[in-house]
Parts: sequence; structure tokens; C-alpha cells
Amino acid sequence: MYICFAEYKIKQENREAYLKEVDKLRLQEAELVHVYEGTDQPSLYVEVWDCKDEAHALRVKEERLSGRSPWFALSSWIEGGPAKLHVWTFKPVASSLT
Repeated sequence: MYICFAEYKIKQENREAYLKEVDKLRLQEAELVHVYEGTDQPSLYVEVWDCKDEAHALRVKEERLSGRSPWFALSSWIEGGPAKLHVWTFKPVASSLT
């Protein structure tokens, strides 16, 4: 399994509106995405998108960064705007200890 990981900081004055919108968006994704808030840095959020393979993760990344994604609307609440939305793809690490 791969993941697509998005990270950004939401402006404090938009936190409540952001949380309401994330709840709505997550319902549409059928548990494909988990959203976390930083404990050391309030209003710092990460999205972890579960993807079946690398191609799927790259599609999620492309969509998440595009203006056509419903999630892109959150970008107006990001400190620094869409340029401060960081998205990466991660793959599993093969263990040589087995």
C-alpha cells in the first residue's frame, strides 16, 4: 500500500469553518483519507490518503493539487495560500530484517 500525504497550516480564524468542511469532504471519500491536527503545532494539518499502488497515489496527488478537486477549496484557508499546500507520495519500506 502507498500513501499520498498532504500537509498545510490553516489560518486560525478559519479553523472552525475548515473542520466543518473537512467533515463533509471525508464523508465523500469513504474512509480513503484520514485527517490529523498537530499536537505541537495547532492548526497544522496532514491528510493521509490510502492508495493501493504507486499509480493510484500519483493520481490522488495530482487531483489533490488541482483546482478541480473539491479539497482544493480548503486552500483559501491555508496560511500562504495554495503554494503552501505540500503533497508527497510514500511507499512501503522493504525490511531486510525478515
